[in-house]
Amino acid sequence: RARERRARFVGKNGACNVAHKNIREQGRFLQDVFTTLVDLKWPHTLLIFTMSFLCSWLLFGMVWWLIAFAHGDLDHSTRLQRDPAEGAAGSAATFVPCVTSIHSFTSAFLFSIEVQVTIGFGGRMVTEECPAAILVLIVQNIVGLVINAIMLGCIFMKTSQAHRRAETLIFSKHAVIALREGRLCFMLRVGDLRKSMIISATIRMQVVKKTASLEGEVVPLNQIDIQMENPVGGNSIFLVSPLIIYHVIDKNSPLYDISPMNLHHHEDLEVIVILEGVVETTGITTQARTSYLADEILWGQRFVPIVAEEDGRYSVDYSKFGNTVKVPTPSCTARQLEEDKSIM
Repeated sequence: RARERRARFVGKNGACNVAHKNIREQGRFLQDVFTTLVDLKWPHTLLIFTMSFLCSWLLFGMVWWLIAFAHGDLDHSTRLQRDPAEGAAGSAATFVPCVTSIHSFTSAFLFSIEVQVTIGFGGRMVTEECPAAILVLIVQNIVGLVINAIMLGCIFMKTSQAHRRAETLIFSKHAVIALREGRLCFMLRVGDLRKSMIISATIRMQVVKKTASLEGEVVPLNQIDIQMENPVGGNSIFLVSPLIIYHVIDKNSPLYDISPMNLHHHEDLEVIVILEGVVETTGITTQARTSYLADEILWGQRFVPIVAEEDGRYSVDYSKFGNTVKVPTPSCTARQLEEDKSIM
């Protein structure tokens, strides 16, 4: 019978498989409204974007209608429509409305849209008759600018989020364990599909597994940092072409006692790889993540070369990015390998 597969802590696409439940302090999200709006899904963001403008137009449309109603603009315009001869002879020459050409709530709503989006007043405009109308005009313009700044800024941030750049940072589907310089190493390949570079790129790795303390405390997701090695030394990498990043399995490694025979019995083992850096074109910090479960670690294999020199420049064949070949590798743990070397 097939073993039940352990739930991932981090997915292959970098998404964290964690559900947050029973959060009692929901008000904290409203203290940072802008981040909350950016984190919303696109349908919700577009709905809020549309409703914020519609509600402001309707609100100020009602204010303009009340101003016209209080000043008598609606009654006067109706009387002129019923008796144009009288209006032309007398009252039209003396009566000055607060806003011209407002006859109903519909015309007040249209005027509200014209004020806030500045698309041109046409036949409707504010006169000098009502100071309150001038004040409302100023307030609506300020409110419109604030809504534009918040909502357009939110849309811009959603379209330029750092994780979009991380989509072109790729990791090999499988990790491998093989000999390198006479030592067992855990290896993976990382690459960048874009020509624009990731500046100050760093990479780190963690092992996440269930552990128990001496006192009997069970830690379901214990995160253990492990040392990474790469061709340029340290955790910083120059990611111009795909690189093979490796971890030497020594006595300080949580993989020290793993052999090919018991590798797939470590259901709780998960290796997380995190690549972080600054996008060269935008200056935004981005992060790409992936993980490897026990059955995604290949023992006794290594990655095939994919970089070749052609016509005076280096060419990368991404069709072989995840390809591996079998190589002679001891079928023992790193501990046993070191003990055998010390005896010899």
